[in-house]
Amino acid sequence: WVRHAKFNVTQGKNFDSTGALGPWIVPYEDENQIADIRLTTRVNGELRQDDRTSRMIFGFRYLISYISTFTTLVPGDVIVTGTPTGAGARFDPPKFLAPGDLIEVTAEGIGTLANDVVDEV
Repeated sequence: WVRHAKFNVTQGKNFDSTGALGPWIVPYEDENQIADIRLTTRVNGELRQDDRTSRMIFGFRYLISYISTFTTLVPGDVIVTGTPTGAGARFDPPKFLAPGDLIEVTAEGIGTLANDVVDEV
């Protein structure tokens, strides 16, 4: 999707059968719980992203406030933000995902979500 959409990452993250969130979600209890989590992404074992939530351009309070200006947030809603530096399209040359790639995203203190890349059907 990103390859064919001139870097429109919204399309690449929002189509049928996407949006992996499991196998668990840790309920939000207070701001300190998520203020400085280390986030890493590996592609086939290669570290591609390594950053902390404390370095986000927009903090969680701001994001919640802003999103609340155009939609109602209720308990259980998931807010999806951008990604740390290291997305494949930003490499020179770009490192696009390919069928068979294994993506592992780790959130410190929460766990690791692993997904295999499959080709479009």
